[in-house]
Amino acid sequence: MSLVKLEREESGLAVASLDHPPLNLFNRQLFEDLRAAIAAVETDPPRALLFRAEGRAVSGGVDVHEFDGLTPETGSALWDELIGTVERLEALPLPVVFAAHALTLTAAFELALGCDLILAARSARFGLVEKVVGLTPSMGGTQRLAERAGSGRARHFVIGGDLFDAETMERWGVVNLLWDDDGFDERARAYAADLAAGPTKAHAMTKRILRRFREGGVPAADRAVRDEAADLFATEDLQNAVKTFLAEGPGHARFQGR
Repeated sequence: MSLVKLEREESGLAVASLDHPPLNLFNRQLFEDLRAAIAAVETDPPRALLFRAEGRAVSGGVDVHEFDGLTPETGSALWDELIGTVERLEALPLPVVFAAHALTLTAAFELALGCDLILAARSARFGLVEKVVGLTPSMGGTQRLAERAGSGRARHFVIGGDLFDAETMERWGVVNLLWDDDGFDERARAYAADLAAGPTKAHAMTKRILRRFREGGVPAADRAVRDEAADLFATEDLQNAVKTFLAEGPGHARFQGR
């Protein structure tokens, strides 16, 4: 049985749910199932992807048994594998959303930081607590947290090893949207479905431009706009949306992701 259940909705949204009770601990099988879910999305892309979790916690982190007996060589191979998983997630040409309804530790939070948008319930808490086993986050979390919140806050977060509430994470710019616990899952699904109904090709171009910015700053992003963004004029969505706007005004276009 897969520990990451991938479901596709008629709206064009795909929902990947962590389901490894009681705490959704990341072990070898969950990592493998996560990669399988990402591969399925790469092969047959939906128009948006939502990560969520079943149970009372998003995740209690990594099953520490996975670290027992690792050597520098095998550890390096594992980190390469895990960071590669996040990089594949980031490269998906569609909006990727992470919904954190409760405690979100280590690998789960690093997964969230590889998504485009993070939604959180008010009772959610976040932590990169690898220091308790003598590690530093190795799935790309430290650097991706620094990208969102700054390197000083990343140092505080990782070296201190504390848990931080969702309101703090929103204030730092890590969490994008903060909602009440009541109805959180339904609201997250509806939000992601709304993204799935949007201009997927344009969203993919936005991600590509931001990727260039991460790699080379404003000059690289400007080159991407000059060299690549004009391709959107060939998409059905843009052509139809322009015609609809001129005929009916804004807000009436229906996008097909083409």
